[in-house]
Amino acid sequence: MKLTSKNRSYSTLHALHNQAMKNQLLSKIQDHSAIVAIIGLGYVGLPLAVAFAESGLRVIGIDVDPSKVDAINQGRSYIEDVPSERVAQLAGQGKLSATRDFSALTRCDAVSICVPTPLRKTGDPDISYIIASAEEIARYLHPGMVIVLESTTYPGTTTEVILPRLCENGQSLQVGEDFFLAFSPERVDPGRTDYTTRNTPKVIGGVTPACLEVAQAYYGQAIEHLVPVSSTEAAEMVKLLENTFRAVNIGLVNEVLLMSDKLGLDVWEVIDAAASKPFGFMKFTPGPGLGGHCIPIDPLYLSWKLKTLNYNARFIELASEINADMPRYWVQKVQDALNEQGRAVKGSRILVLGVAYKKDVSDIRESPSLDIIHLLQEKGAAVQYHDPHVPAFRHDGMAMESAPDLAAALAHADCVVIVTDHTAYDWPSIHREARLVVDTRRTLRRPGKDQR
Repeated sequence: MKLTSKNRSYSTLHALHNQAMKNQLLSKIQDHSAIVAIIGLGYVGLPLAVAFAESGLRVIGIDVDPSKVDAINQGRSYIEDVPSERVAQLAGQGKLSATRDFSALTRCDAVSICVPTPLRKTGDPDISYIIASAEEIARYLHPGMVIVLESTTYPGTTTEVILPRLCENGQSLQVGEDFFLAFSPERVDPGRTDYTTRNTPKVIGGVTPACLEVAQAYYGQAIEHLVPVSSTEAAEMVKLLENTFRAVNIGLVNEVLLMSDKLGLDVWEVIDAAASKPFGFMKFTPGPGLGGHCIPIDPLYLSWKLKTLNYNARFIELASEINADMPRYWVQKVQDALNEQGRAVKGSRILVLGVAYKKDVSDIRESPSLDIIHLLQEKGAAVQYHDPHVPAFRHDGMAMESAPDLAAALAHADCVVIVTDHTAYDWPSIHREARLVVDTRRTLRRPGKDQR
């Protein structure tokens, strides 16, 4: 169709309008007059909110949990990695606040979605929190807004789930012109102090080149180094590769543990010796199984997605099977150790040290310790736990409190199962005082003392 002068004029005006929209948003980001919304104030969202607020942007956190909203507004942190002093200072300066009301989005120029993405009991991805967030954003979407999804998910979620909901908001807004959409996977490792939200490189992919440009300008305010990729699908896949790499390699060394056990070898000696090679080997260590919000779950998102394309992700499935079965392996070790002393698991007093999924944090999500406790209880053991970071917990119908006196609990236990190697524990003393130790983390490398 031949363009008329009128059509060309309209096209030029439209292009100028789009460019002006983008430039206006970029200007607001760069002069720190933009207002940021962080949806989801957990282990990912709160550190990100603090990082943006400390960069000079005003941040509004949005969460459905009233206790988190109240804590932030009162200047308190509920996450170890974020000191309350930082939250209090930012809240006092008016740089950080929180609300349960999504209508706050009407005042926001930039939005980051940091909501949970668990698995259903069937193993399927549960992206209901992403969908709910997208629908709320769509209600309050306005021209000159950038939205970035951080929640881990399968490739295609940003364009197949979020984008349609934003485009169907009744305003006929166009992505890359009126609003900007991107994906940037979170890379939070709770408990780390060397790599934080600010200095951990951040992968980011946009739906369009303009989306990537705006999203980079937005995240560049709080993150030192950005790693752009060609699409949101590529960015989504990056996150899944990172955690699949870890899950598969942990599954490998866990199977090496099983094989070494059959061969009568010390797997930790073998791994340490292999790690002396300065090239071609990366050290991973066996343990009680996988825990946390990423490694046990994220690879299964990829596996699920590939099943919809008639492909079986064999490495993922095998690693998941091995890792998921490790709690049973260690419970069998407890049973064998007790049998050698003429005792049955049923009726034995067992102390589990550590219920957090990794050392020096309070996060119990997907912790293998919980599975170990359940399995021991099913066998009739009287189970008690101690964890300096987790005073109490509820899980799958089970409610427990940490033993108030570690020394007394050690003296009382027929067997001590070390699951989480917290720095606060005096391991030589624990091994010395315990009658029997089953050590899933190899906290003390010395022979004897009935150590498994």
